[in-house]
Amino acid sequence: MIRVLLILLGFQLAGETAARGVGLAVPGPVLGLAGLFCAFLLVPRLASYMQDTVQGLLSHLSLLFVPAGVGVVANLDVIAAHGLGLFVALAGSTILAILAGVGAFLLVARITGSTDAGDAGDG
Repeated sequence: MIRVLLILLGFQLAGETAARGVGLAVPGPVLGLAGLFCAFLLVPRLASYMQDTVQGLLSHLSLLFVPAGVGVVANLDVIAAHGLGLFVALAGSTILAILAGVGAFLLVARITGSTDAGDAGDG
């Protein structure tokens, strides 16, 4: 388990180092995850080696949301003062993200020459 955690943290550190060293606008953990994905493709045994520990971490993922919940409770005064604006921003951005996803899907369907977008998931 310790080795798997060291591998995960090593890839995150490598991603942070690359992002800050080169000055990329991509977060370091995202680069680290991309590196880990490439490592899984190059060394498939690594994925099976890490699988049990990572599944254990994912089963306790809800614990990682505790700090966010504490942040919400700590800023209840801000939410009370600007709640309507926050709700409109969250709802609006969610709707725009869904519409952007639909637009991207339709664009890719058009580029690939798919005649029926409804059959795209029936592959």
